[in-house]
Amino acid sequence: MVSASYGWYFTFVQGFVYIFLIYLQGFSTKQMVNPWKTYVKLSAVLMGSHGLTKGSLAFLNYPAQLMFKSTKVLPVMIMGAFIPGLRRKYPPHEYISAVLLVVGLILFTLADAQTSPNFSMIGVLMVSGALIMDSFLGNLQEAIFTMNPETTQTEMLFCSTVVGLPLLIPPMLLTGELFKAWNSCSQHPYVYGVLVFEAMATFIGQVSVLSLIALFGAATTAMITTARKAVTLLLSYMIFTKPLTEQHGTGLLLIGMGITLKLLPENKPPQRHPRPERIQMQDHLKEEDDEEKRPLV
Repeated sequence: MVSASYGWYFTFVQGFVYIFLIYLQGFSTKQMVNPWKTYVKLSAVLMGSHGLTKGSLAFLNYPAQLMFKSTKVLPVMIMGAFIPGLRRKYPPHEYISAVLLVVGLILFTLADAQTSPNFSMIGVLMVSGALIMDSFLGNLQEAIFTMNPETTQTEMLFCSTVVGLPLLIPPMLLTGELFKAWNSCSQHPYVYGVLVFEAMATFIGQVSVLSLIALFGAATTAMITTARKAVTLLLSYMIFTKPLTEQHGTGLLLIGMGITLKLLPENKPPQRHPRPERIQMQDHLKEEDDEEKRPLV
């Protein structure tokens, strides 16, 4: 049986699938608008996040992992204030909105889980590391889009993958995962088929997330992806007519409150613009003043 702890190796294999799919789209390095060094930090946190997330499932069950990953929006918002080229500050109601959304999703997930969360110290450390990586990831992506608006989603995904793949080799060698995973997957070749199909699905998701980050920013995107999990769970109840409990209702109520609070317009003081008549009067006085200063011939 193939172990779920081969997170680094699985990420490594899926990286090549990403590159192949981008190649099919006709992208080439001649279309790049940023230098390769722009993507070094981004690649490190991207591969670290994917590897730690996949590997943590060997030590945590899915409800436990989802509990941790659902809180991603909060560290993303906090870290946005420290990223050079970004320095985002959010109003208090957006932090409250994020907390309501996170708590609501956790309540709904735990009510939906067939088994209780299973915590392991190694798994907690791994998923916590993935959260730290995620807090940098979205903000670094937004910073690149902000500093160079001509950056495309395809370029960012291609460059971060190409630069990041070599960074996966040291942890695989240090842990011995490379050879163990290679031997295990060789005995169960169907695993590669599963990885390819998963990579194709996540590729579409990655491009969509990058589009959201470019348009709305990292924090809003994190809230959208968190709300998506709640919508997916709710649709499963509507389609399969599963019973809803009070805990489900409480979770949905908090999620709805969080989304509503996010959609509320900000109370910005109105900017006072001078009236057209006043502007014309100022221009007229300026012209008269210029005529007085003009030397007589």
